[in-house]
Amino acid sequence: MKKLKVITLCLLFINCQNSVKKLTPEQIHNKIITIDTHDDIDVNNFTDSLNYTSDTETQVNLPKMIKGGLDVSWFIVYTGQGDLTPEGYKKASDNAEAKFDAIDRLVNKYAPDQIELARSAADVRRIWKSGKKVAMIGVENAYPMGLDTANMKRYYDRGARYVSLAHNGHSQFADSNTGEKDSIWLYDGLSDLGRQMVDKMNYYGIMIDLSHPSKKANLEMLALSKAPVIASHSSARALCNHSRNLDDEQLLAIKKNGGVVQTVALGSYLNAEKVKSFNTLRDSVYQETASQLGVEMISMRKLRGLPLSEISKYRASYKKVVDASKNAIEEIKKIAPPVSVVDFVDHIDYLVKIMGINHVGISSDFDGGGGIEGWSDASETLNVTKELVSRGYSEKEIKKIWGDNLLRVMEEVEGVSKQLQGK
Repeated sequence: MKKLKVITLCLLFINCQNSVKKLTPEQIHNKIITIDTHDDIDVNNFTDSLNYTSDTETQVNLPKMIKGGLDVSWFIVYTGQGDLTPEGYKKASDNAEAKFDAIDRLVNKYAPDQIELARSAADVRRIWKSGKKVAMIGVENAYPMGLDTANMKRYYDRGARYVSLAHNGHSQFADSNTGEKDSIWLYDGLSDLGRQMVDKMNYYGIMIDLSHPSKKANLEMLALSKAPVIASHSSARALCNHSRNLDDEQLLAIKKNGGVVQTVALGSYLNAEKVKSFNTLRDSVYQETASQLGVEMISMRKLRGLPLSEISKYRASYKKVVDASKNAIEEIKKIAPPVSVVDFVDHIDYLVKIMGINHVGISSDFDGGGGIEGWSDASETLNVTKELVSRGYSEKEIKKIWGDNLLRVMEEVEGVSKQLQGK
């Protein structure tokens, strides 16, 4: 009789264990805060008649964020690198101010009931709990700040919570990763002004972004910073040898610093060989379709030099080419598969292996070149969570990768700022 009771209890325990169902990817995705740390913007999509309240042709907007379950979008105040002259700084400053103004219009004029600007980690959690989407601001290239270090405080007041001291081209603050092409460097790391800016960012509570400066500049910033840093949109150089990616030495230094690397979903930083194979076939299809439709294909370099009216006209024609080529492109994918969410999570796996689960995050670089098969825009964000679940990541680990790691860094940066200002 005693033996029978034991067996019965064992069976009850097994049944209870089986009754505890694992959460689906959808359930996990809806429970956690999902943060994408890099989404470029075009001020032409922040007007009374055309803005993110509608499903614009951009990869990120409010309808797409809602559909894909993307909670936090870091909108980027990006300025390309220009001449290190007063005229260059002025032009870049005007561009940056226009983007700050555009973000302000979205959150305060067009959609204050749908999205709110967060200025702290606590803000992110509060806004997320309210059911609204969260906007944050990152500055990609400090070049618009000119030679006045006081501009770091002004950008902070406008909402900037991470800043990169360089982009593609050496700035007045730091060497860029692009110096690898010709081995020409301005400072062999940071300039004196750049070192001052590191102190300024620590003081005001702005995260230092390592995604574009040179390796020496990054290692110098890591040595100087009193707070954890981030790489807002970078992947693993060991898996894809691009100067924009981070090698193991930098990854381990960021881990030691307590920072986080936001893996980027941009094909050429994930698998260059697959990108080349697919793009070659795709471009040949587009060219053939364009000829049939009487559309002249224009290179990206030439397109950038055209007036905005002509760019808009070309984009409409280009869309016709893309739409007409869809069936042919699907056939190409069978021969030369494009970079996908699988390749993206391969980089996450590698970063977790090298750095640990507490130092890895996610970014897309949408509307700035990012987007891969399976995560082509914000509406497909759930697919990243599905792939993480399929790899065996737990709910707790996915929560860290999608947002908690970045929020932890933000809180530590805020803490260092308070200490420094208290002194």
